[in-house]
Amino acid sequence: MQLFRFANPAFLYLLLLLPVMIILWTVNERRKRKALRRLGDIGLVRKLMPEYSAVRPGLKFLFSLLAMALMILTLARPQFGSRLEEVKKQGVEVIIALDVSNSMLAEDIQPDRLTRARQALNRLIDRLENDRIGLIVFAGDAYTQIPITTDYVSAKMFLSSVSPDLVPKQGTAIGSAIDLGIRSFTPGEDKSRAMIIISDGENHEDDPVAAAAEASRAGIVIHTIGIGSPEGVPVPVHTGGRKEYLKDHEGNTVITKLDEETLKKIAVSTSGTYIRAGISGLGLDEVYNEIRKMKKQDMESKMYTEYNDQFRFFAIAALIFLFAEFIIMDRKNRKLANIKLFSYKL
Repeated sequence: MQLFRFANPAFLYLLLLLPVMIILWTVNERRKRKALRRLGDIGLVRKLMPEYSAVRPGLKFLFSLLAMALMILTLARPQFGSRLEEVKKQGVEVIIALDVSNSMLAEDIQPDRLTRARQALNRLIDRLENDRIGLIVFAGDAYTQIPITTDYVSAKMFLSSVSPDLVPKQGTAIGSAIDLGIRSFTPGEDKSRAMIIISDGENHEDDPVAAAAEASRAGIVIHTIGIGSPEGVPVPVHTGGRKEYLKDHEGNTVITKLDEETLKKIAVSTSGTYIRAGISGLGLDEVYNEIRKMKKQDMESKMYTEYNDQFRFFAIAALIFLFAEFIIMDRKNRKLANIKLFSYKL
């Protein structure tokens, strides 16, 4: 299926200049004809002006108009067609495991833990170049949101839609996220692989330290980022336009606290780094620097290029019309008078 679009469609508004130019040229031509009629009989005037041509100025204007239209289309960058390219790059594989449990809605980090994490991850993805990235979301269970890919645009798009609603079972199963991450990497002992876990660390479902030990044996480095406050804060919920706080089955307000010890043990067991998110930043810059120190590996990937530039054809056609407009003179050339360029009388 052939697809078509303009990469810079705003330039197409310049096409509105073409009817204006046509109107101005038509008004000017009528004015010149009236001026000729005032000199006397048109037939006699033309005999007195043997080099006069009524067609050539119109033809030059038409070529100029077509050249201008084609140049505008060139600036708009027409694109069509599709192709699949195989690209060889050097980088590492990075899987982000993001906690989306209800506790990540706590507002001890503004605007809330989850929103702040999404914003920081967006900036991290912008800095990646040749690396592959994957996204896992977890609460009571872990799910692959994006498999390992080099499509950063899609990664950011999916990241923007991440919310606690994605995982029906609440809780914080960090171990499940690690297990899923181990299975999600490309198999091979010579691979450079890293996981980034962003969570408040409140684990209620499994043994994340044991899962981290398994990841270490697989050669995976896990960096953990603790987000939240150790003192604890309530978890806001919005019902009917009102702000309330999450309560347990007994009616007590749920207080969510940052469990730094668990996150530190996970990082240490895989030779990774633990960083506590602060007010000024999440600490992803430090994690990024650690990932950059890892050994790069050759990675072949197929990149789907949906649109290909085809503006060169429009640019060539525009140059042809400009050249034609340049070589055609307004008046007849006496030396070429016997050469009939046109099939009708000028």
